[in-house]
Amino acid sequence: QGHVATEGIEIQVLDNTAEKYKTLAPYQYHGSVYGLIPAKRGYLREVGAWNEQTILMIGRKITITLNGDTIVDGDLDEALKNGAMDGKEHPGANRVMGHIGFLGHNDPVAFRKIRIREIGK
Repeated sequence: QGHVATEGIEIQVLDNTAEKYKTLAPYQYHGSVYGLIPAKRGYLREVGAWNEQTILMIGRKITITLNGDTIVDGDLDEALKNGAMDGKEHPGANRVMGHIGFLGHNDPVAFRKIRIREIGK
């Protein structure tokens, strides 16, 4: 129910170099914690090549690496302290459990070798 980017935590997946995305807000580019924490740009491989991404969440801290480089090193509490960057409420950022979804923006996207594991608390 609701919008996935606010009712959960969305990690954006898209081609940063696509012409149609040239005017996105910083928190909307690939690897960003959508609406909350912008990712560093310039680490995606060329269109059509596989990228390797790791999302590590320990407590309220989130680290995202893309092709071996850290593109997000953030804290959800810090991101929400003065309100979300997108100006919206993000109740999902307070969840400690939930579902994992793979969603697209009506463009082809493929995933392979997905591994999910729970780490010690």
